[in-house]
Amino acid sequence: MAKKMEQIQQEALQRYLAFEEERRLEAQAAASRERMMTRSSIINHHDNLAMERIINKSDLFPIAHLQAGLDVSKAVCRISIRSKSGQLQSYGTGFLVAPNLLLTNNHVLETPEAAMYAVAEFNYEDDVRFMPRDIISFRLDPEALFITDEALDFTLVAVEENNQHDIPLTDFGYLPLLPKPGKILEGEYVTIIQHPNGGPKAITIRENEVKFISSDFVHYVSDTEPGSSGSPVFNDQWVVVALHHAGIPDPNDPTKWIANEGIRISSIIQHLSEARSNLEEERSRKLLDQLLAVVMPGSAAEPMEVGVLSEDWYADAFGYDPAFLGDGFHVPLPALGDALIDDAAQTADGETVLDYMHFSIAMSKSRRLAFYTAVNIDGNQLVDVKRSNDRWYFDPRIDEAYQIGPEFYQSNDIDRGHLVRRRDPNWGVDAVKANEHTFHFTNCSPQHKNFNQKAWLDLEDYLLDNARDHSIKVSVFTGPVFRDDDVRYRDAQIPDQFWKVAVMLKDDATLSATAYLQTQEDLIGGNLEFVYGQFGTYQVSVAQIEELTGLDFGNLREADPLAAGKAALVQRAEDILL
Repeated sequence: MAKKMEQIQQEALQRYLAFEEERRLEAQAAASRERMMTRSSIINHHDNLAMERIINKSDLFPIAHLQAGLDVSKAVCRISIRSKSGQLQSYGTGFLVAPNLLLTNNHVLETPEAAMYAVAEFNYEDDVRFMPRDIISFRLDPEALFITDEALDFTLVAVEENNQHDIPLTDFGYLPLLPKPGKILEGEYVTIIQHPNGGPKAITIRENEVKFISSDFVHYVSDTEPGSSGSPVFNDQWVVVALHHAGIPDPNDPTKWIANEGIRISSIIQHLSEARSNLEEERSRKLLDQLLAVVMPGSAAEPMEVGVLSEDWYADAFGYDPAFLGDGFHVPLPALGDALIDDAAQTADGETVLDYMHFSIAMSKSRRLAFYTAVNIDGNQLVDVKRSNDRWYFDPRIDEAYQIGPEFYQSNDIDRGHLVRRRDPNWGVDAVKANEHTFHFTNCSPQHKNFNQKAWLDLEDYLLDNARDHSIKVSVFTGPVFRDDDVRYRDAQIPDQFWKVAVMLKDDATLSATAYLQTQEDLIGGNLEFVYGQFGTYQVSVAQIEELTGLDFGNLREADPLAAGKAALVQRAEDILL
C-alpha cells in the first residue's frame, strides 16, 4: 500500500506542476458569470455573508455554520482495514453518501475481499470534555455493492443497515452528492473532516485555499495526515466538492508537502453512472439508483433518478410570485374549483401548493399529476444552465403515492414531459437550483416523445425567446386537461391535451393573458406505439381553459384578447393575438 501511495502522490505532483506552469504562462481569468451563477445557486439566501466570503475573502460566518458542520460530521467514519484473521493493517476515512452506501479511496479498499473484513467506525471522536465517545461499528457489505476505480481512486461500497447491536445506520445520516460541477471556485477555501493517522475525528477549518481545478481533480493547500485518505472535502455550504486522496510532495524536499489533491465529485458521479450497466445483481442496481441518474436498459426515456431530496432543499424556494410582473399588477395562482379541492394533495401542514425555485405546483391525488404549474420568467436574467445527466426526484412534502414515478416511463415512447420547462425558471443567482428543481416527478406529465420534443417545444421556445430578446418578464401557467376517458396505461391515465396561459405586460403597460391548447390524441394508441397524425397549437380563450380544467384564473379573463368560445390555429408567431 505504501508503494502505491507513493505512486499516487507522484502523479498528483505532476498534475500540480502542470497546472502551476499553466497559471504562470497565462493570467488567471476571473470566474465567468455563468460559473459565478452556478456557485451562487447553492447558497442559502439566509446566509447574507456568503457572497462576501466568495468575492471579498471575508472570514465572517453565521454561528449556525458550526452546528451545520457538526451535523454533517456524523456521516464521516474511520475505516479499520483488517486481515482475514482480524489483524489490524491500516486506517482510512470514509463517509456515507446514501442511506447505506459508503465512499472512500480505492487505495483504502482495493478489493471486495478487503472490504469484507474492514469495519466502518462512527463516533470515533472526543466530546467537549475531551472524553472519547462510544464507537459504533458497522460491517461493510461488498456482496451487495462494490464499485471501484483506480484512476479516480474511489471505492463505493454498501454497508449493513443495522449492526450487531441493532443500531440503525440511518442514525448517522449521509452526505448527498451533487452531480453538477461548479460547487467550488479557484481561490475559495475548503474544509476537510478526517481521521488523521487513524486517530479521533478532526477538522481542517476552511483556511485551505483551492489552487487549481481540472476536469477530474481539485488541488488545495490543507493540513492532512496518513489515514485522511477518503475524507470528504467541503465548500462553505458543507456541500461535498471532492474526495480527498493524496498529499502532493515538495519536489525539492520529499519530507514536506506543498498541497493536497481530491477527486471531483462530479467526475465520480459520471463514472458511477456509466458503471451501472455492468452491475449484474438487481439489488446492486437498486442501491446505486439511490445515488445516480441512470438509463434503464431498453428504455427510450432520458436518464432518471429514483430518489428523494431532504426538505432542506426546499426551505429557501420562494415559488411563484404573484407580483412578479410589477407596475402594481397582481396575478394570483389559479383557484381550484369545488370539484378539485378534495382531490388536491396536501403537505403535512395542510398546504396544497408546493413551492420550488421561481415556480409552484398544485397536485391531483387521483391522477398523480399536477393540476397546474406556475412559473415566473425573467428575460433579463436568464442563465443557460447546461443539461447533463438528469436526476429525477420525488417530492418528500407530499405522499409518494400521489406522484407517478420512473417505472411508468420505462421501455416505451413516453417522455417525462416537463410542465415548467427546464430553462424557464433558470434566471438570477438561483438558476442552477431552479434547474434542479424542475426535475421532480411533480413537474412532469406523460407525453409522447414526438409531442414533447416537437410540437409543444415550438410554443415554449417562442415564449422563452421573446422573454430573452425583449428582456421582459412573463408568468406562465401550464397543465394537463383531465378527462375520464383518457387512455389508461400502467395504472395511470395519460392526458390527451395540455394547456398554457402566458401573462405579460404589453408596450402600453396593459396586461395580456393568452391561452393555448395542444393535443397528443393522434399520437397515443392503445399500445402506445407511434401513430402518425396532424397536431397543432391552438390559441383559445382563458375562459375555455377554465371550462376544460375546473380552474379559476380570476381577472385574467379580462386581459384575454380572444373572445370566449373562439379559437385560432397557431402556425407562426404572427398568428398569436396579443
